[in-house]
Amino acid sequence: MSFNKWFEKQNRLIQLILLLIPFVGWIVEILVRLSALLTKTNLVNILGFIFGLIIPIFSWLDLIWVLLFKHLILCD
Repeated sequence: MSFNKWFEKQNRLIQLILLLIPFVGWIVEILVRLSALLTKTNLVNILGFIFGLIIPIFSWLDLIWVLLFKHLILCD
């Protein structure tokens, strides 16, 4: 099972806690995005991985996105 699917199956509170912790949130975001990129390589996943890798504050946007839609932004 990929890390992306594991993350999406977690309770929303667990997802938010994982993304809320500053360094842990960035690592979880990178792992989820890398897993999604390896599973399905498309432009959306590539852009999401690049933005998540070079812009650590992107995890705060992901925190809000997960709260609303239960998956990371730009993670297909």
